[in-house]
Amino acid sequence: MNRPEHADVIVVGGGSCGSVLASRLSENPDRSVLLLEAGPAFSAVSDIPTALTDASMLPIGPASEWVGTYPANLTSGIERTVARGRVLGGSGAVNGGYFVRAVPGDFDTWPQSLWSFDQVLPFYIGSETDLDAGSSRRWHGSRGPMPVSRIPAQDRHPVTADFVRAATNAGFRYHEDLNAPDAASGVVGAVPSNIRDGIRVSAALAYLLPVLHRNNLTVQGNSTAASLMFHRDRVIGVKIIVGGKSRTVMSDNVILSAGAVHTPALLLRSGIGPSEGSAALGISVIVDSPGVGNGFTDHPEVGVPVVTTKEISTASPVLEAVLHAGDVEIRPYTRRFDQLISGLALGPHTIGVGLMRSAARGRIALHSTDPFAPLDVKYHYLESEGDRRSMREGVQLARDLLASMSLARGVDVPAIGDPLAALGTSLHLSGSARMGPESDPGSVLDDHCRVRGVDGLFVVDTSAFPVVPSRGPHATAIMFAERAASLLAGQNGCRGA
Repeated sequence: MNRPEHADVIVVGGGSCGSVLASRLSENPDRSVLLLEAGPAFSAVSDIPTALTDASMLPIGPASEWVGTYPANLTSGIERTVARGRVLGGSGAVNGGYFVRAVPGDFDTWPQSLWSFDQVLPFYIGSETDLDAGSSRRWHGSRGPMPVSRIPAQDRHPVTADFVRAATNAGFRYHEDLNAPDAASGVVGAVPSNIRDGIRVSAALAYLLPVLHRNNLTVQGNSTAASLMFHRDRVIGVKIIVGGKSRTVMSDNVILSAGAVHTPALLLRSGIGPSEGSAALGISVIVDSPGVGNGFTDHPEVGVPVVTTKEISTASPVLEAVLHAGDVEIRPYTRRFDQLISGLALGPHTIGVGLMRSAARGRIALHSTDPFAPLDVKYHYLESEGDRRSMREGVQLARDLLASMSLARGVDVPAIGDPLAALGTSLHLSGSARMGPESDPGSVLDDHCRVRGVDGLFVVDTSAFPVVPSRGPHATAIMFAERAASLLAGQNGCRGA
């Protein structure tokens, strides 16, 4: 492989956002784009293994070659190992295909100069091809790269069908389109998914691989970004590790899309972050930016175990419908997780209860400057009484619905007063290097995704979200990258030669 030493634009990270950016920015033939992916990359659509396209399974088990893991402290006394996609396409290549948009109110905390709901809606629409003829054309696209589909009522898994009946019988309104702006709360409906004919379509599959023939686009896998290089207050390149050897690639335009854990870690290793943390590790401070790694948000989740009357063999997607009720989202998973993920121990069938508006604010810090060393990730879940109350109420609602489902003969859940006993995370980490006004000392980026204090450096992934949306973030990440690409393409620094 001919590895370039220079590019007009370097994109660090080939996940959902990085794949979109590399595709869109390389549309200009006069701009050379280098995409660096820490995990495996592919040279054609036909090279993608079945494990990454089979939407009925999650290829994230203990022996998976497609994920990286990190230890995480969810709250005092509760440790978990978190797996995220480490392959071209990122977590969007290994997840369940959930593709629900953020609701309009979620954008109230975003910079209104460029990121109001009315301003981002065209980018949601432009990113997709909605495959369901019954969907409202007003809110949906028909020519975008990402396919969006829903499981028809007659084809639903029995658990899904039973759950939807229980929710509507309990008084919740059935909504035909959870991606419509009025599908905010108090509704149950089919999950829009980035799945077509049983195939999980990642951003790499939809955006990137079809354009790899471009002479100005290079995708380089198995390349870990160690740190950024600067000349005074301008980025000039990236130090990477390939096959155990260190080398550099030069550019005065670098976009970080390494994900909401590894993007802040890369900034911290490069001297952009809280000055006291940098000094303690002997890192020269480039920008004292207290918000890097601090104040991230995510969705706590509790699994409510349920015993079903019979085992049902199926190739259904992981999740076909959800209920949005107040601050929680209730998720009737179609199978046990040991049936969805190879290598897991036998466990119960569960209904997930996700707290979609949480007061918890987490922190990511370095233990060392080694890019392969574990990070210090603390979520601080359910430490406020308001969050504990909301989770208890969500668990009770799930119990009530399960009690009315014909397929469930028993519910086994921790005591309502102890929601921590089955605590997990929805893997939606956001806001670890967030956009915000200059008056906010915790904001890292301006409204154009530029890192404050240095020139030529941008962040485009869920790190940049001011707060995690009240829906899973994948559809919003794709929209965000589309919108950011349009902004970056018009800036002098990203025009290329």
